[in-house]
Amino acid sequence: MLEVTALRKSYGPLLAVDGVSFRAGKGETVGLLGPNGAGKTTTISIIAGLIPADSGEVRMFGHSLRGATDPAKRHLGLAPQDIGLYEQMSAIQNLHFFGALYNLSGAPLKRAAGHVLDLVGLTERAKDKVGDFSGGMKRRLNLAAALIHDPQLVLLDEPTVGVDPQSRNAIFDNLELLRKRGKTLLYTTHYMEEAERLCDRLVIIDGGKVIADDTMDGLHRLLPQTSVLSITLNDGAAAGSCVSDLRSLPGVESVGQRDATLSVVLRDLSADSPAVLSRLAERGHRVQHLASERANLETVFLNLTGRRLRD
Repeated sequence: MLEVTALRKSYGPLLAVDGVSFRAGKGETVGLLGPNGAGKTTTISIIAGLIPADSGEVRMFGHSLRGATDPAKRHLGLAPQDIGLYEQMSAIQNLHFFGALYNLSGAPLKRAAGHVLDLVGLTERAKDKVGDFSGGMKRRLNLAAALIHDPQLVLLDEPTVGVDPQSRNAIFDNLELLRKRGKTLLYTTHYMEEAERLCDRLVIIDGGKVIADDTMDGLHRLLPQTSVLSITLNDGAAAGSCVSDLRSLPGVESVGQRDATLSVVLRDLSADSPAVLSRLAERGHRVQHLASERANLETVFLNLTGRRLRD
């Protein structure tokens, strides 16, 4: 469905996209992940034809996309990170406008608008002005506008930013339904739990380069560690002082802290856990709760991209 090959894009001395390549098959949801400034939105914009690449190629259905008006783009839908709606118009007027851009009119346009409004749960608000909508409703209508022409490939650039849990779950349900219908989805997000739930495969980029492209199971195999020991201490104020101490132990790959809970990433759970618990006991820390789990996508992501802040 989609083949991206060796994309490059510079802005003066800044190389925003540096040889990005990946594929997405029919009915597949591919997550595009990376820190701030990694090149995700630039890559999405090149695929959508909003900005030209300096070099490289984007192919849909085996056809190389050429220019902003390439007819193949009629099979592509874009839900941008910035909501692209007209707030003084009603929901149905927005959909009629975007549908007309794809040469829809008359009864087919009315049917398509009704279908996508029903899909995103906004049928009863069809005639209401978008400016009066909540953030979650605007996000759902933004998705509907991307789907009005029934595209085969949908680009979703952080489609759940700033929405409430109910709207987020509604968007998830919509996307899972689209996948069942054979649509190909390219999904960028900073929410790791979203990527784990929705994506068949994950492409991680950093510094404009692809540093990983695999399934969740495949990404786990890239790491030496396979287990996380979650330790909640009775004295939450003491948790911070334990981080550097535990990092010095053999077998401990990394230690994170959230409130009174320590997340200790281990090479071998059975071999390395006793030393961690012994060290805590030696320092006089009492364990309130203890659990082990497989490293999640956030752990994988941080190990691949590092923990340095990105602005």
